[in-house]
Amino acid sequence: MKITNMSQVTTKLGDKGYSSNYVQQKYRKDNILFDVLGTNDELSSLLGLTYHYAHYEPILEFQKALQSMNTLIATNPDADHPNTKLIQSFGEEALKFLEDEEQRLLKEHPIEARFVLPGSEATLPGAYFDLSRAVCRRAERKIVKYIHESERQDLWLALKYINRLSDLLFILARSA
Repeated sequence: MKITNMSQVTTKLGDKGYSSNYVQQKYRKDNILFDVLGTNDELSSLLGLTYHYAHYEPILEFQKALQSMNTLIATNPDADHPNTKLIQSFGEEALKFLEDEEQRLLKEHPIEARFVLPGSEATLPGAYFDLSRAVCRRAERKIVKYIHESERQDLWLALKYINRLSDLLFILARSA
């Protein structure tokens, strides 16, 4: 059953252990695709929680980029389906924003070269940034695995983005 409006969210496809991607291709729920999407969703949710403690506006941009990334990941570019043409853009501008923000923060808050205990040496917002970074690193590992298993060469920019986001979250944890 296809969802036709938001008053209907149950498809019952999951009751048998299956779900579908954005172009309605069915996969078992334990497929690495859903592991990647779920981990990115978990990261976005944690960033949303972090936002309420840190009040750092760029988090909203990170969440939008992760949503666009998930749309890209969930869409098989080779599928003959109208949704392949509706993919939200996930491009170099999102990566450039991260890199620029990283440089800006490093100039404002140079990081001391020493080992730190995640979450315990920072403020509460810093601890949330540390936890977000840990989930981000897991998302990075999942994306690497998915790229290799699916041979999706169009996802290397997504991997770069997640890698840079992890770096930025480290900086934010130290400067929060």
